[in-house]
Amino acid sequence: MAVLRILELIFFFYFASHIPITLFIDLQVLLPDNLYPNALKDVLGWYAKEFRDPMVLDPPVWFRSFVFCEALVQLPFFPIAAYAFLKGGCKWIRTPAIIYSTHVATTLIPILIHILFSEFPTEPHPGPRTLRERCTLVSIYAPYLLVPLLLLLAMLFASVYNPSSGAGTGSGLSQAKKRK
Repeated sequence: MAVLRILELIFFFYFASHIPITLFIDLQVLLPDNLYPNALKDVLGWYAKEFRDPMVLDPPVWFRSFVFCEALVQLPFFPIAAYAFLKGGCKWIRTPAIIYSTHVATTLIPILIHILFSEFPTEPHPGPRTLRERCTLVSIYAPYLLVPLLLLLAMLFASVYNPSSGAGTGSGLSQAKKRK
C-alpha cells in the first residue's frame, strides 16, 4: 500500500503541476500572442532556444491539434485527477485515468518520433541537430509519456482501483477456490 500511496502522490504532483504549464506555456501555441505577458512569452522563447524545440515557436498543424486536445479534454481533467490522487483510493478515477493515459501516450509517440527522426530547417527556429540535442529534447517530453504509462499500469493492476486484478490478494486459482 505504501508504494501505491507514493504513486498517487506522484500522480497528484504531475496533474497539479500540469495546470499552470498548460495555461501559461502550452496554450501559447494556440491563443493570440497579446493574451500573454512578455515575461511568459520570454519563458517560452528561452525554452525553445535552450532546448531547440521548434514545435513551440512554429508548431506544425498536427502538434497544434495535440495542444487543442490538451486544452479541451485534458485541462478540465487535471484538477479532478489531482484531487482524486491527493485524496487517494478514489475508485471513480479509474476509467477517466485509463482514457487520459492512453490518449496522452498515443500523442507522445509521434512527438518523440518527430524529435528523433525529423530533418529540421536551420531557420527561423532551428530544431535539434545532434543526437545529444535530440536526446535532451526527448528527455523534456519523456515524463509526459512515462507518467501516463505508469498511471495506466496502476489503474489496470492495483487492487484498489481494479479489484478483479487480484493484486496482493493471492493467485487467481486460490481466489477461485475461496468462491466455491
